[in-house]
Order: sequence, then C-alpha cells, then structure tokens
Amino acid sequence: MTYDIPAPMLAKAVPAIPDPARSAGGLSFEPKWDGFRAIVSWDGAEVVIGSRGSKPLTRYFPELVEAFAQLLPEPCLLDGEIVVATDTGAGRRLQWDALSQRIHPAASRVALLSEQTPAMFIAFDLLARGDRDLQSDPFSARRRELVDLLGTVPDPIHVTRATDDVDTAQRWLAEFEGAGLDGVVAKPLDQPYAPGKRSMFKIKHARTADVVALGYRIHKSGSGVGSLLVGLYGDDGELHGVGGVSAWSDKRRRELVDELAPLVERDADGVVVTGESDRSRFASSKDVSFVRLRPELVLEVRYDQLEGQRFRHTVQFERWRRDRDARSCTFEQLETVAAYDLSDVLD
Repeated sequence: MTYDIPAPMLAKAVPAIPDPARSAGGLSFEPKWDGFRAIVSWDGAEVVIGSRGSKPLTRYFPELVEAFAQLLPEPCLLDGEIVVATDTGAGRRLQWDALSQRIHPAASRVALLSEQTPAMFIAFDLLARGDRDLQSDPFSARRRELVDLLGTVPDPIHVTRATDDVDTAQRWLAEFEGAGLDGVVAKPLDQPYAPGKRSMFKIKHARTADVVALGYRIHKSGSGVGSLLVGLYGDDGELHGVGGVSAWSDKRRRELVDELAPLVERDADGVVVTGESDRSRFASSKDVSFVRLRPELVLEVRYDQLEGQRFRHTVQFERWRRDRDARSCTFEQLETVAAYDLSDVLD
C-alpha cells in the first residue's frame, strides 16, 4: 500500500487555554513541542518523512528512518514532531540549534550528526493504520488508536502526553517551558483531521522586552524595510543581535525607510555601512545583508521564548520607546525560566 502524505492540520493562536465546556465535544490538551513538524509514512517497505513545507525530511534523519522501519508494529501514517534533546547539566532539554544543524547538504555530515545528536519523534496523531484511513474519524478515536499502536514502542518514538484537565494543562504551560517546549495545544475531541486548516488552538508564552534597533534588511520586493534587526546589551557592554521584527504592511515598510534614514551609519566618505547576519540553513541563498543603524532607537517587542541569547521566533512590534536610553536595554530584563527535565515530560 502507498500513503498519500497530506498537509498537516494547523493551529491558530489564542491568548489563554480555552474552556473545554465551550467546545461541544470537549478538548484534549497536549504539550506544544518545539521541533520540525513531520508526517511519517511507513508502508511496510519504505519510510517517507514529509515536512510542513515542500522540503522532504527523510534524508536528514537516517536514525529515525531506521527506527520507524524496525519499531513500528504495522504500516501507518503518523503526524508528529521531530525534536533533538541534549543534557544541560540540569536535565535534558530540547535544543533548536542542534536540530536545525541536521539540515545539511553533505550526507557525511548528516550521518555524523545522527550519531552525535540523535533525534526523537513525538507522535500526536494517527492518520492511517494498515489499510484504514482514519482522517475522517474524530480525534478522540484517532488518539485511542495512536496509544494502542505506539504505547509500548521504545525510544526514539514517543506518544505525546494528553489530558482533558485544564489545571494540568495550565501546569504544563508553566513548567514544560523549562524543558524547551513552547506552550500547549488544544484539540477538539469530536473533529476529523483537517489538512491545512487551523482547526486546533495553540497557547504560547507572551512576554515583552525593550530592544535596540541595530539595522534593517530591505524587503524581498526591493522596496521598504523587510525586517528590523534588534539587539540587547550584554554583561560585556557589547550590543548582541537577538532577532528580528517583520510583518510590516507595504505602506509601513516604505515609511520606515524614511524614518530610519537619520540613524543609518555611514563611513567617512558618506557610504552606507552594511553588515551580514547569520545565514539560515533553511534558506542558504537568502540575502542576509543589512543596513546598519546607530544604536539609539528603542522599541518594545512581544516575544514567546529565548533560546541561548536569541529570541526563538520572530518577535512582534509593540510600540516605540523613545523615552528609553538604548544602553538600558540589557538581557537582565528578560524573564528567567526554571529548568525542567525533558525526561519528566516524556514519561
């Protein structure tokens, strides 16, 4: 048999954990894993790992391909997340940087990393089992079949935790961030699988920070500001890039070029000074040059998670803080999250 890999069902952001009583069929809550979304097909002969985007993931995770072929008890189509965890000294924690390094063009590098930083698969939905398509079944039934199929399968394949208790979901939201997870997902128990539709709900941490504008990239259209690069001052007194702000409207992008013009750094000959930010391995051909700004303008942004010394995701613009001194924007203002051992999340 051959499985067609569908687009994954998606989630829309909501500000708080929803009340199950407001959903006709009730809700199931799960930890929100921070990894690569993956639809895994095992037809009994071949493993295919599809991604949320157009890039297949099969070649980048040979250790998982081997595990699926050896450990899955029967042909199936799974929805889940590929994650990588490392020992931090305070317990195991998901590591996005280690995961992102797995996307590498060299097969030898992929093989080496599969041994040094092996991945795990966290299953949270079952779309087909044998010759039965389960996508039209309610999630409650798919979840029972998932647990029945994978409940005793060993590492590196895991079934995500789930609960219908709001208090437990609130505790997960508070505690599991310390293990590198980034929120909670709520799933209607009576709904079928809906490829490409935002039929689930995601609740993520939302925090604010005052950051310094240190440069901007030109929009891919060639007109206006595509993203504003921001930074924070460290204990060394240096300004460190921590991420970027984007999602401006066309009109606002063009306005920002004029508004930021007085802050553009120029050399002795009046030539605009540019820099180059880190290149993403997911878009290696992308132009990463940016126009440098004098570090004087402060803005408040919303962010959900810090990983190392960078915001994990693109941050959202909140407001300008022209009343703030740029030098006062340090890492000390950021909330510190208590460590939590990933092993206690998997159990």
